[in-house]
Amino acid sequence: MTTRSDNPNQTDIPRTHTIKPMDPPPMNEGSTTAQLKGDINSGRTGDKNEVFDPGLSPLGTDEEAGGSPLTPEQVDVARHQESSARWQDGNAKDSYAHRHSRKALAGYVGFIALVLVLFVGAFSMF
Repeated sequence: MTTRSDNPNQTDIPRTHTIKPMDPPPMNEGSTTAQLKGDINSGRTGDKNEVFDPGLSPLGTDEEAGGSPLTPEQVDVARHQESSARWQDGNAKDSYAHRHSRKALAGYVGFIALVLVLFVGAFSMF
């Protein structure tokens, strides 16, 4: 028996649909947390690739359990901030870590080169 769910002949294991690209949900008033999750999964927010990401608990579950669920207006603001307002200064969809990773890599390579030069210089004196 195979455990692969992409085998069309396997009827006891559901097919995996997590590798298909997702379309973003429409931007409208009265948004839900499911639409915010759809924005994230579709790649609209720039946080991840545009494929379905199954989660253990949907967005907003913690707020509901705490007794203060998000209002549609709060979700509207979050969707606006995560999509259009976040990228208004540029069209790149890189997160903070990705924008600064090249500088960190250059600094790391420079540090290794400096240590190597000092190491070679120290042994050339003997």
